[in-house]
Amino acid sequence: MADQLVYHYLTLGRLGRGEVVNLFLKDAGFEFDDVRYAYDDTWPETSKKLKQEGLTRTGLLPVIEHKGEKLTQHLPILRYFAREIGGYDGETNWEKYIVDAVADIYIDWRAQWVANLKGGNAEYKNKVVPDYYNLVGQYYSEREGPYLLGDKVTYVDFAVFQSIDNDRRTGTLPESLPESLVKFEKAFEARPKIAEYIKEHK
Repeated sequence: MADQLVYHYLTLGRLGRGEVVNLFLKDAGFEFDDVRYAYDDTWPETSKKLKQEGLTRTGLLPVIEHKGEKLTQHLPILRYFAREIGGYDGETNWEKYIVDAVADIYIDWRAQWVANLKGGNAEYKNKVVPDYYNLVGQYYSEREGPYLLGDKVTYVDFAVFQSIDNDRRTGTLPESLPESLVKFEKAFEARPKIAEYIKEHK
């Protein structure tokens, strides 16, 4: 069926950029087939095969199959669906700019997080991470919250939540976060579909 949505990602549990897309799709009420690939010594060969088959141009995941198209790159995927359903984004040009600006800051964080996955990077934990959360926290503190744009959730909130969760899981989260982000994380985890998912996937 051409309109069937299929989500392709790795078996990483709640780690990684694909989880950002997963949380977004669940929160927005999309139904989708969930296809996972082992992330072990077989992955390089699997990646090569998926690339040859045309599922992914880069050999990377996540990939969403939707309406006959293959969507790649996790933040553009979120923007695509936000536009399609007319939500999860800013309403004014200025609000859209704020959302995109924080998305860019998140992308910079993620590149550093991936580079640190093997551990031993003191600069990442002691400088990169605190600087990232302090900067993002400033953006979140400019409105009452709990989300970046106040009481309306946007696609970038899913990415920021994932950064906090992933740093916590890798032991690189600062001992304390800016109050605006503490408030945000609590509210985000209380969203009904997110809360249900978290309960089932510790």
